[in-house]
Amino acid sequence: MSRSSAQAAVTARAPAKVNLLLEVGPRRDDGYHDLLTVFQALDLSEDVTAAPAAGFSVEVVGEPGVDVAGVPLDERNLALRAALLLAERTGVRAGAHLSVRKGVPVAGGMAGGSADAAAALVACDALWGTRLGLAALTELAAELGADVPFCLHGRTAVGTGRGDRLVPVLTTAAFHWVLVLPGAGLSTPAVFAECDRLREASGAGPAAAPEAGERLRAVEAALRAGDPAALGAALSNDLQEA
Repeated sequence: MSRSSAQAAVTARAPAKVNLLLEVGPRRDDGYHDLLTVFQALDLSEDVTAAPAAGFSVEVVGEPGVDVAGVPLDERNLALRAALLLAERTGVRAGAHLSVRKGVPVAGGMAGGSADAAAALVACDALWGTRLGLAALTELAAELGADVPFCLHGRTAVGTGRGDRLVPVLTTAAFHWVLVLPGAGLSTPAVFAECDRLREASGAGPAAAPEAGERLRAVEAALRAGDPAALGAALSNDLQEA
């Protein structure tokens, strides 16, 4: 996460992500699934500029090649929800106009919306001088979505729980990813629902809670070694079929 300011407006940037490993456990009572995942931040990012305003509003523009036609501009927008949540929890009476510049393909599974939320938290925290600090912002991020805490922290990390409990993975290697996008995006809730349906149809019974095991060790070893061939062989995603 990076941040810069110009006059009264504040701009923050947050990264997209890829999942190098994604193990999906059973559906939880809160509607999420237990996960074991390895996130890695990408150079693709989202910029959110927060400017003083009497109320709350959001506008969205896309980098060349990024179609933002389907991005909501009401309270379904994660950046706007992040600003409203921060104001509510800190008692801020000021508003903010959010300008979102999207560099991450929409509905491509790379957490563009979550990055918007993370950047909005940082930008509004600076704009309003609430000075919550990273730990408190991370707690708010977890309320907004499972991927938002990682977009706040970036780098490479193992995620457990809903994916929001993070442990950094130490690696100094740079990896280069080829991202191939379908013609239309996919809804994350719909993909998880399809995963549940496929598992039920197979008669395999309820999924077991994911545990750190051989697949995680292989990914971590490849990351530490900076070995792209080993990392490619270790990539695994339980949602691939869904």
